[in-house]
Amino acid sequence: MAKRAARMSGAERRAQVLGVAAGEFAGHGLHGASVEAIAREAGITQAYVFRMFGTKKALFLAVVGAAFDRFSEGMARAAEGCEGLDALSRMGAEYYGLLSDRTTLLLQLQGFAACGDSEVREFVRTRFARMWDTVAGAAQLDPVTVKSFLAFGMLLNNVAALDVGELDEPWAEGVRTRVQAGLFEHITTETNRDVRVKE
Repeated sequence: MAKRAARMSGAERRAQVLGVAAGEFAGHGLHGASVEAIAREAGITQAYVFRMFGTKKALFLAVVGAAFDRFSEGMARAAEGCEGLDALSRMGAEYYGLLSDRTTLLLQLQGFAACGDSEVREFVRTRFARMWDTVAGAAQLDPVTVKSFLAFGMLLNNVAALDVGELDEPWAEGVRTRVQAGLFEHITTETNRDVRVKE
């Protein structure tokens, strides 16, 4: 393994470590993941990992950022040449399909979970902002519609993380219900609330 690994270019080695780290951070989060385990699986030393990425947190942000970008870039491609509800429909289908990659899904959730750290929080904000801008820019719809679309996406994240696909229980059946046209018609300027937490 070491001889084969030694022939890797710097870019190949970096990609290998990112792949290993994605699985480790997806399963254990920022604080629970082990750089030692990542290095061992990659067949290198911890010192080599730190030489490439600097810190454990920097490596975490690299894989979390890639996970968010995969969703945003996938939705942008899906919506090319479309706008309005057609764009939303295509982006929604793409997003739903990407949820089948459990590592990417869990990395997104681990990013949110680690937002108690101010550096992580700022980083995840920028990635979520990109997702918002992707949807808003492609659909050219009002902010309430964009918010409703992304809110449903966050529910899909939870459903996928809970792996409710084969549960035969009423609540699981409920969350698997397909969205019907007009679902968000009750949301108006008057009924919609500012989500900022009051100090």
